[in-house]
Amino acid sequence: MMQYRLLGRTGIRVSPLCLGTLNFGGPTSAEDSIRLIHKAMDAGINFIDTANSYNRGETERVLSKALPPEKRQHVILTSKVHFALSDDPNDRGNSRRHIIQAVENSLRRLQTDWIDLYQIHRPVFDIPQDETLRALDDLVRQGKIRYFGTSTFPAWLIMEGLAISERYHLNRYVTEQPPYNLLDRRLENELAPLAERYQIGLLPWSPLAMGVLAGRYDTTQEFPPESRASRVGSFVVERISQAGIAAAQKVAGVARQLGITTAQLALCWVKDQPQVVAPIIGPRTEAHLDDNLAVLEMSLTAETASEMDKIVPPGSAVANFYNNSGWMKMRLPE
Repeated sequence: MMQYRLLGRTGIRVSPLCLGTLNFGGPTSAEDSIRLIHKAMDAGINFIDTANSYNRGETERVLSKALPPEKRQHVILTSKVHFALSDDPNDRGNSRRHIIQAVENSLRRLQTDWIDLYQIHRPVFDIPQDETLRALDDLVRQGKIRYFGTSTFPAWLIMEGLAISERYHLNRYVTEQPPYNLLDRRLENELAPLAERYQIGLLPWSPLAMGVLAGRYDTTQEFPPESRASRVGSFVVERISQAGIAAAQKVAGVARQLGITTAQLALCWVKDQPQVVAPIIGPRTEAHLDDNLAVLEMSLTAETASEMDKIVPPGSAVANFYNNSGWMKMRLPE
């Protein structure tokens, strides 16, 4: 039976995997996307993550078709705001103006009256954070969003946000969506302890290291035509390292001994880390989804966890994921 988990301090219970929708309405057709969404829900997934910028809003429109009212009421639905959708200089960032307009646009595309969890997709450092928090607090009080969180924020900025909310009696961040996988464990140094102390639910993105931990790549010099590295370009390519590929091959050896796929072992590892509520899976095909859903029935043993620690020690990294937003100065050597 599915063991649903508390979403931070909210009291909401969500599935231990979150269905990411970046491919839906883009590489995956609308028809196939809807089929995958329904299949995931039939398997017990009640947590779906999207963003206003995914496929320039088309993903949210696909979700509106997949989630008519009778299905929508059973789903914990997220969206995000930050990235530009037009050339308008004010149609981006974390200002009050942009956040309020973006929520209205997302609600219209999703054909829903509320968003359960609204996330700031990336931090900015040129406006006071209370500008952002007051806008989010107003939206909670208006019933347009239920809770709000962050994505790819440094730990100190989340802490500042919690302090601002306490000082001005505002609603506070309840989740953070960081890049986290076996190849980059740096968040274990500061973000994970903060999450434990302040009941911030972690929702890791890229648990499979953009395909490296699914065995998609053998080298950094040439990429398979259908891989994300070939389709997306530098955003993915700069995160694929030879050291990461070598580590993934060691993970694959352990997975073979366990009789599961490399992707399943990597995803199970993230799912069972302390403070992780639900890693975000991003299936493009039904085969990807089936492979991911099998992890719902898996648990990481202490022996296997120890083997993973030997491959990439706690708090360390062999690939650049946890510096996506530009705020972390450290870059691993190529």
